[in-house]
Amino acid sequence: MSGNTFGKIFTVTTWGESHGPALGAVVCGCPPRMPLSEDDIQVMLDRRRPGQTKASTTRKEPDRVRILSGLFEGVTTGTPISLMIENADARSKSYDDIARLFRPGHGDYTYQAKYGVRDFRGGGRASARETAARVAAGAVAAKLLATAGIAVNAWTLEMGGVAAQNIVPGEAANNAYGCPDPDAAQAMAQRVEEVKKAGDSIGGVVEVRATGVPPGLGEPVFDKLDAALAYALMGIGAVKGVEIGAGFSAARLLGSKNNDPITPEGFAGNNAGGILAGISSGQDIVARVAVKPIPSIGVLQQTVDLDNRPATLTVKGRHDVCAIPRINVVCEAMTCLVLADFLLRQRALG
Repeated sequence: MSGNTFGKIFTVTTWGESHGPALGAVVCGCPPRMPLSEDDIQVMLDRRRPGQTKASTTRKEPDRVRILSGLFEGVTTGTPISLMIENADARSKSYDDIARLFRPGHGDYTYQAKYGVRDFRGGGRASARETAARVAAGAVAAKLLATAGIAVNAWTLEMGGVAAQNIVPGEAANNAYGCPDPDAAQAMAQRVEEVKKAGDSIGGVVEVRATGVPPGLGEPVFDKLDAALAYALMGIGAVKGVEIGAGFSAARLLGSKNNDPITPEGFAGNNAGGILAGISSGQDIVARVAVKPIPSIGVLQQTVDLDNRPATLTVKGRHDVCAIPRINVVCEAMTCLVLADFLLRQRALG
């Protein structure tokens, strides 16, 4: 397989590059007669769109989606849904001076090793711009999940060393950094200003929560639901770690503390993150991802060129200071794709 297709029943294939004419996705397996419009998809795409915070690149992309197939009179037909997003503000000349250099922290070196050729303009397929196609496909999945009462949301728990302390429900939608702690959100904004002036970048932690998930989704051995979620979230370029429920904290707990008690009213805890033995328990599914700092920075870095000669570079052009908060909706999209696939797989069992 080429590594460009995701899912088993509800499948998505993304295509396109950061500086090509367009990018997009083909969604297969979506049931027929489901209401769907470009506006349904645009809502999620607008959250990923660049240029909305001081942590974001100044690249101005409208990210307007077009549905090219799979839709008739406002409902899905059961045939492949083709989605396209045009690139409107690519500036390829910004990369001319580093065409023969490997940018530290990027996929330049590994793409060259694998293919013997690479698109140095923004990283090609390795660019975070590819995630626009995932978000468009994830919006279709979210629409399907909504018919089953399932919703997925993500928010910022930590950014640049500033952590949310007092979680206020609903607050994440009220500030630029998607943080549920209003005081932490202000501190995050200050941190972004400091790092931006230094020409550097920061990372953070995003939490994803799926509500309304019925018990029984997932497979017992190789296709465990938590394994599929970890795979999907780790497939996002900037993500370097994933934990489910208590995650790494579980390693420091006694079994008597880590086990979630079961009562006639349901579970009395959720250290399991809504998944037991790879199968959903009916509780909220909770995952957290560690997001690395953006590798394109204005700080002088050591590298080599295509002939393995030592060199130094600073990366110019328009880049995010942090992948957060734009990555939050990408995490939602990938979670939606996993849950939509497993929902249809469960229905196939009868």
